[in-house]
Amino acid sequence: MSLSRLLRAAAGAATLALFFTGPAASAADKVRIGYWSSGVSLGYGSVLEATDFLKNRGLDVEFVRFPDVNAPLRALASDSIDLAFGAPAAGVFSSVTEGVPIKVFAATQPADVQFVVPKGSPITSISQFRGKKVGMSPAGSSVSVIAGAVLAGNYGIESGDFSLVGGNESRLVQFLAQKQVDAAALRSVTVAQLGEQLKVHTLGSFAQEWQRLTKSSSVPYIGIGAVHSDFIAQHPQVVARVIAALRDAVEWGGAHPGEVAAILQKSANLPAAAARAYAAQWKNMYRVDFEPADIATLEREHAVFAASGLIKGKLDPALFVTGPYEQSKSLR
Repeated sequence: MSLSRLLRAAAGAATLALFFTGPAASAADKVRIGYWSSGVSLGYGSVLEATDFLKNRGLDVEFVRFPDVNAPLRALASDSIDLAFGAPAAGVFSSVTEGVPIKVFAATQPADVQFVVPKGSPITSISQFRGKKVGMSPAGSSVSVIAGAVLAGNYGIESGDFSLVGGNESRLVQFLAQKQVDAAALRSVTVAQLGEQLKVHTLGSFAQEWQRLTKSSSVPYIGIGAVHSDFIAQHPQVVARVIAALRDAVEWGGAHPGEVAAILQKSANLPAAAARAYAAQWKNMYRVDFEPADIATLEREHAVFAASGLIKGKLDPALFVTGPYEQSKSLR
């Protein structure tokens, strides 16, 4: 199979935002929602744009797509968007210490990521990553920060001991196929989409490595809901309705994999098998929670990142605003 066909099957969803614009809302309450047009955010954002869940909650939404994982945070800082449903957790923590007016309103994307190597690779353990080229989401992303924390904490492999090769999922697949990297951190949905087209061997998951590092049963989050501080202070009910709509989309997607796959096929000409593989991973990739256990996990993430020197500053508990999430429960 050609490399171009392989990349199309593995990461066709990376072009979804370029091909689809959802129906316009007509409600009076306007909100600008930004998201990274790659990675896990793409499939969820595409479903949000293709459905009426936000409109049905009385919201007039302008979607703003960004090609860079950290761009939504810069847009929040400049007040170019109101909120982002999948902002990188590590980036949010760093931005807040730099004075960016951000609050967190939900935990949305668990770190469903695997460390993989091509089949037949001489690398048989994550402990062998020292001196190797490891592909993953770009520096500053939550994936890169979590990977750095577990490599250092579990294996003594510091950031200078391996080469981070950054890229989106399609680029990482290309790097593996062309042997430009020795290993990669790929999302489980990408691994599922590859099937037999690019055979890889999983050495461990972020969940397993994080639990070993923290001696807990928690799974870290790579994406969280972030909102401009002024917006959530002035419009808490609007944020509550956004949360309710996000939850609607998560629940619908989990119950309707066929419809999700159809959206992915139509929006990015994704092959049927790859679209079905993506839809099958929906329940593992997305959630909208902000219970005490989720906040405790985010607090633990911050502590691990800070102890590893990957982020600076202390965590201000005021970063987490739970009011709109609690209000959203009554909007079911």
